[in-house]
Amino acid sequence: MQQTVKLCKQYNIAVGAHPGLPDIQGFGRREIKMSPEELTAITRYQVGALTAFLDAEGLPLHHVKPHGVLYGMMYRDEDVCRAVYSGVPKGTPVFGLAGTLHEKVAKEMGLPFVAELYGDVKYNSDGTLVIDRKKKPWSPDQTRAHVASQVYNGTVETVTGDLLDIPLADYEVSLCCHSDSPGCLDIVTAARAIVDEFNTHHLA
Repeated sequence: MQQTVKLCKQYNIAVGAHPGLPDIQGFGRREIKMSPEELTAITRYQVGALTAFLDAEGLPLHHVKPHGVLYGMMYRDEDVCRAVYSGVPKGTPVFGLAGTLHEKVAKEMGLPFVAELYGDVKYNSDGTLVIDRKKKPWSPDQTRAHVASQVYNGTVETVTGDLLDIPLADYEVSLCCHSDSPGCLDIVTAARAIVDEFNTHHLA
């Protein structure tokens, strides 16, 4: 965290916390049953650790986005979502899936909500994410088509071939790309080109 925060300061990159379940071997991608009190505590613990490094460099905490399987647990279970958000510092934006419990609970708890799109994750027909960490590499063309549909049209093709509307409303939007996806640099480069093009032509 210390090295990452220093690099982010050097390159003027906003830093957010990415708290997950205490599953070190599985990198937070295996479900663990925890009480609401435990979920709040692990969130505070991890956000607090990052905040200490940010304070040392004079940087603010930009957002909180739950990691891995915890993210999915939160859009399926309102109690889990509420418990995790209870560990987020007041007024800190949270990143989540629009139209799910992420959005509903954030609004109820007064946390600023940022709608999240995905550059390298497929969607189920119900709008949830396909969790497949052994996926094959995406080609730049696949990434561009996937991202452009979401950014320009607010739609995404699901694994069943249907076109799904993404309820973005008037939220700020974030686009997630994973650094451990095969070909991640190509994915990020292709996704960034679409975002820059959209921002240049539509937000100028």
